[in-house]
Amino acid sequence: MSDRRRVAVAALRGPGVARLALVRFAGQFGDGMFQAALSGAILFNPERATDPLAVAGGFTVLLMPYSVIGPYAGALLDRWDRRTVLLVANALRAVLILIAAAGLLGGIAETPLLLLALAVVGISRFVLAGVSAALPRVLEQRWLVPMNSVLATAASGCAGLGAAVSVGIIGAIGAGDLASAAAVAVSAAGSVVGALAAAGFAARRLGPEPGEADARGSVRAVLTGLRTGARAVWASPECTTAMIGIGTHRIVFGANTLLMVLVLRRTAGVSLSSGLVGFGVAITAVASGMLAAAVLAPLVIPRLGRPRTVVLGLLTAAVVQLTLVTPITVADGAAAGRAHQLLLAGAFLLGLAGQTIKLTGDATMQIDVDDARRGQVFALQDTVFNIAFVLAIAVTALVIPADGRSYGVVLAGVAVYGLGMSAIAVTARRGHWMSGHT
Repeated sequence: MSDRRRVAVAALRGPGVARLALVRFAGQFGDGMFQAALSGAILFNPERATDPLAVAGGFTVLLMPYSVIGPYAGALLDRWDRRTVLLVANALRAVLILIAAAGLLGGIAETPLLLLALAVVGISRFVLAGVSAALPRVLEQRWLVPMNSVLATAASGCAGLGAAVSVGIIGAIGAGDLASAAAVAVSAAGSVVGALAAAGFAARRLGPEPGEADARGSVRAVLTGLRTGARAVWASPECTTAMIGIGTHRIVFGANTLLMVLVLRRTAGVSLSSGLVGFGVAITAVASGMLAAAVLAPLVIPRLGRPRTVVLGLLTAAVVQLTLVTPITVADGAAAGRAHQLLLAGAFLLGLAGQTIKLTGDATMQIDVDDARRGQVFALQDTVFNIAFVLAIAVTALVIPADGRSYGVVLAGVAVYGLGMSAIAVTARRGHWMSGHT
């Protein structure tokens, strides 16, 4: 507890930390609102029917294009003034959100709606990568691990609060395009606040250092962004371990997300275990686990070390997957209610395990990667984050029934966690070999 107080004091004494935190908090509040409103507009909207493949297609359109260009765009975070990038990105996101809201009011078709959402989500991931890359510029290295946890705690709460506000708006107006449009429009406020906060930084305050780069050099850096980011990760076995852990968990989390949506659509009506309200409850359970991770990670990481913390997170998630997620695929009747309660407990613990892995990865990349390549590495992490999630949903949609009853999908998740831990063991041996030859 004393460490958290010292971190809070450090943040208050460093106005740059507080202002950068505001950029993240405002953005994630808006993201929580926007994503919950989209769920209301697409997944749980009686005016729009979607099957598992359509849900998977929506996620693919939302996340895959940015995942492909992310590492190249990440090079810009290491070439351009990050303060300017955060300011322009937030302003652009606000404009696109308002266009999406207007489109919903006009009865926009799903394809253009998803394309607008694609741009908004892509900008959001870019902003988060920029904030993560900039944090070491305003905070001493010794505070990075606990501050990441503090920021994650508050940011998860902001996202959860934003989602709750959207659910409340939709519940008050009534499910449909009008309610979703209202919630989407209000979510633009987060981007506006983020832009104003970013504008308060001096030029180059967030890095990178000004250099002799010309336009040709910037283009070359963008075109080689993926290779540069991957080389930086491969050069550090601990970064490789973190990336494996993040990707492994996101694969299983993607499959579980589709399973959760299908389970919640089994029963018509409004309840805590069905529809958009049930989805909000599930998001709250995951967010609560992420909050717990923010408290535990600064205690666990120094004691176990970063690689062991990642392995512990994967092992915990595998056990949860087998024991708490499995029942919902086989339960029926009265047992389905108890299985749903177990699933919510599993959502909490998977949020805890996944966020612990993510916080460990953030700290590793902030500490082990130099400032000149940090933006590209965080953008590469976003790519792994998104592609693993999207591919998992796409593959799961091909095999899972419409009611989500698939024992095989859950067991496949356990197997994926096992493969991830095996890959980390191989990486650890590579690290020992490298240390013995330096």
